[in-house]
Amino acid sequence: MRAIVTGQVGMDKKQYLQSAADFAGQQGESIALYHVGDMMYAEGRDIRPGRILDLPWSRLNSLRRAAFKDILSDSRGRPHVIVNTHATFRWRHGLFSAFDFDQIEAFDPDLLVCLVDNIEVVHNRLHRDHDIDATLKDCMVWREEEILATEMMAQALHKPFYIISRGRHEATARTMFRLVCRPGMKKVYPSFPMSHVVDLPDVLAEIDAFRAELARHFITFDPGDVDEKLLLERAAAAAREGNVDRFLDVTPHSFGGARSAAEPIRVRVREVLDIAGDIDGQIYMRDFKLIDQSDMIVSLVPELPTGMPGLSSGVERELQHAFEHTKEVFVVWKPRKSPSPFITETATKIFKSVPEALGYFESQGMFAQTNLFGH
Repeated sequence: MRAIVTGQVGMDKKQYLQSAADFAGQQGESIALYHVGDMMYAEGRDIRPGRILDLPWSRLNSLRRAAFKDILSDSRGRPHVIVNTHATFRWRHGLFSAFDFDQIEAFDPDLLVCLVDNIEVVHNRLHRDHDIDATLKDCMVWREEEILATEMMAQALHKPFYIISRGRHEATARTMFRLVCRPGMKKVYPSFPMSHVVDLPDVLAEIDAFRAELARHFITFDPGDVDEKLLLERAAAAAREGNVDRFLDVTPHSFGGARSAAEPIRVRVREVLDIAGDIDGQIYMRDFKLIDQSDMIVSLVPELPTGMPGLSSGVERELQHAFEHTKEVFVVWKPRKSPSPFITETATKIFKSVPEALGYFESQGMFAQTNLFGH
């Protein structure tokens, strides 16, 4: 399979894609990686690190075409190829295209992927590696433009388009590997309550176990891999206490509390509040796109300590969206209280436990064989 992977500056796609290639090697596969930016720097040896986007457009375009010409020649005949590039650039010059369609068409990708990550992490990397004054709002807009441009490129080529959250690095690198090297695997959107269970450790543990089981057997597009809503809620709480101009110390982590070893990122409360609408709007857009690119949705509805179903409005909306877009809809219903008709009338099948659901999926031949698909 031949893939083009895009993402805004600050994604650190190179490290992420190397992890996917390393995982492929552990499965006896080989993924050839081509980093367009590195190849452009190699063409223009006089360019200072981190300053390539300050070049005149004419030279930038010339370097990019030269790099992609080498990719077209060198990648011929290789079984699995990933080209790491951008769809757009938003820089001091404004917004401009970062690809040449004739060369993309000549490369003939089998799929296109846009990589995303928590915006405060992207913002931190961007300022760490480049001399630029960009706000969280700038990064949010740029991400939306990158997704849209990559999707339009895929539509013009009549090829599948995917959004992958960088999130839990090791797990999502495996997702990238499977998309490129194991495209026959079932693609699943795990659905579960998020914001109103963050203070319930037992429920969170149950949800994390559910997510992990699905990720063992399927290609999963997990909405919990980007958790900007938690950042917004922290900022809103600080604002209610009158601390609008203070900073939050944010340790990058995935939903459920698994924290990285990275140093905390300092984010101004006011700047987070400025992107509140962008965070909510992009969650709404992105989660529906993750459902659209999946074969089926599997939703866990836990029982809360109160005895009530842990059924959020987001989960209900996801189930309805999946049903209306003719996806298979599976629900693991844990509460003693019976599900409503809004669940029973849209679900393909309802299970009482995760093991029961997994047993059904295996009986239907939905699981990939371990020795063939890499686990």
